[in-house]
Parts: sequence; C-alpha cells; structure tokens
Amino acid sequence: MKNIIANYLTELQNTLRNLDQSEILEVAEILKNARDTGKQIFIFGNGGSGSTATHFACDINKGVSYNRDKRFKVICLNDNIPTMLAYSNDVGYDVVFSEQLKNFIEEGDVVIGISGSGNSKNIIKAMETAKESKAITIGITGFSGGKLKEMADYSLNAGVNDMQLSEDVHMIWVHIMMKCFEYAS
Repeated sequence: MKNIIANYLTELQNTLRNLDQSEILEVAEILKNARDTGKQIFIFGNGGSGSTATHFACDINKGVSYNRDKRFKVICLNDNIPTMLAYSNDVGYDVVFSEQLKNFIEEGDVVIGISGSGNSKNIIKAMETAKESKAITIGITGFSGGKLKEMADYSLNAGVNDMQLSEDVHMIWVHIMMKCFEYAS
C-alpha cells in the first residue's frame, strides 16, 4: 500500500502541474460575469461528479454569496432526487437534466456539466438543450474529455486517465473558484 499511496500522490502532483491556469481563469471570469449580470448557473453530474456539482452549489451559493450584495444563483440539477426519479421512470434517464433545464434556462445563463469520461448521455443531452437555449456551456471532464469537451464552449479537462485523480482535480477547481470569488468584488 505504501507504493500505491506514493504513486497516487505523485500522479496527482504531476496532473496539477500540467493544468492550464488560463482555462481556470477564463471559467472563473464567466461565472463572475454570470453573478454580476444576474444570470443563473446550472450544474450537474452523475455519481461522484454529482457530488462535486452539489458541493460546488453549496460553496458558491453560501460560501461566497452570504452577506453580499452580489450573489450567485447556482442550481444543482442532481439535487432534486424525486424529479430525477420521475423522469427516469416515466421518460428515461438520458433526459433527467435536459428536461429540468427546459423549465428554467434563459439565454445567457451558464450550464456546467461534469462527466469524468465526457460521454455521459444525460450530460450530453443537457448540453444540447443548453446550446439550443443560447446558454454558455462549460464541460468539466477527465481522460480525453470525450464529447463534452468537444461540444462545450469552455472546457476544464483534468487530462489524466484515472477517474479518482480526475475527480480530485474537479474538486480542486471548485475550491479554486470559491477562493477567486471570495475576494472578487
């Protein structure tokens, strides 16, 4: 186990060293602009990526909005489990995010899909809905980024062929965004 731990930490450090900081800054600016112009930010993912989406919504809605004049409007679409179950049961799991978006999305809103592989069908379908609505799309991915990286207006790709390392990087991005907004007026 000692080698596994050492190798994991070394690989995480190498992955972090290779991240493109300009892409992170670009996404931070898009999110800050959404806050400043009163646009909504929708975020979603499956499994561990869903947990990251929930964590992002919490950190941004409370952590850098509480007690401030300018507040973020982040809605995590995977947090309404009864709605997801209803769509899954009655229509199909591939529409659980896209159908929710159709209820709320407006032109200029920001839509963030998180998918380790970048190929989750329900994430891709939601991004198609977002593009049809003229929303700004951001894909957060691992591995090669898959279809999500190709179709998103902006992309944060961990660039590593390991799901756990990708998910670690995704959470680091969430906390970087929080730190950026903590000091942004």
